[in-house]
Amino acid sequence: MESRESRRTELILPMRTVLIVAAAIGVMAAFAAIGDTFLVVFIGIFLAFVFEYPVRFVMDRTRMSRGLAATVTVLGTALVVAGVLLLLLVPLVGSVRDLLQDLPAIIEDLRTSDELSGWLGESGAAENVQEGAEQVSVSVPDAISAVLGIAGTFFTVFLAGFTILFICLFLLTDVANLKRALTSVLMPGDDARWLHVWERVTETISRWAIGVIVIATIAGTIQGTTAWLLGSSYALALGVIAGLLDMIPNIGATIAGFVLVPTLWAEEGLTAALIMLVVVLGYQQLENNVLTPKIQGKAVQLSAFFIIVSVTLFGALLGVLGALTAVPLAATIQIFVQELTKARREQVEDARAALETA
Repeated sequence: MESRESRRTELILPMRTVLIVAAAIGVMAAFAAIGDTFLVVFIGIFLAFVFEYPVRFVMDRTRMSRGLAATVTVLGTALVVAGVLLLLLVPLVGSVRDLLQDLPAIIEDLRTSDELSGWLGESGAAENVQEGAEQVSVSVPDAISAVLGIAGTFFTVFLAGFTILFICLFLLTDVANLKRALTSVLMPGDDARWLHVWERVTETISRWAIGVIVIATIAGTIQGTTAWLLGSSYALALGVIAGLLDMIPNIGATIAGFVLVPTLWAEEGLTAALIMLVVVLGYQQLENNVLTPKIQGKAVQLSAFFIIVSVTLFGALLGVLGALTAVPLAATIQIFVQELTKARREQVEDARAALETA
């Protein structure tokens, strides 16, 4: 027998590559170890970008200093939100809790309705939906009730909110110094380039967030009011659900329709469900063709494919918070990629132009 020759393969890696990979692994491990704290810092920084343009607006209108304008804008918004929550938190959460507790009965009413009982009521799919509704009615309302009993963890919630608020406030106040620090380590010419990137990211996040809040409020008001006019006893909860789901890009409004229409069908009959369906579809057209272009403009220029991918990936990484902030995060990544590949794309365009003129 001939002996097999042993072969040795060598992989040569530059030390810089090894250090970068090791640093990346270390950063990811650190994020995993300080997950909750990282989320608090992330929310604070994200809110600072959201408030940047409102702070500039206040500065332009009142001639306040940046620090004073940031304090008035951030703390004023926090006080307004806290006041609204104190007034509406209990009825809103209670309404959503009642809807989820009654969910099995709503599904049962649909299964036994004249329109569905013959072909869908006894199917395996209907039974699976029924079982899922029963699980939701047991588990989710308990979690929501914990929100109403938030006093037990008041210190933790207060500390997290206080930290987020002041991270946002201090970053807004100190943004001029951060820009100067950034430009101090950049070569002449690069400083203007990367400050322009900073402005693009700030504009994208701020306009997107403000637009989403305004549009979600409109969505919840229109669809909740429609449910109330149609006689639904869960109108407030349905309006809250419609508004929250509308914050999820592309698919949120559709998911809301799958909640609102069956609920109206079970409560008020097929006619009410069809009216709600028309309102949901009509509002989607209004939002896509009028509200979003007018309110958000071209703040985020992402294809539908990348929006869905970013929602999926960031949702898996950061949960609900990741799904809600996926679009501006993906747009920020796109801005940096575009800037880093700008020279390469210019070279490609010049090469193509040279070939066409040859």
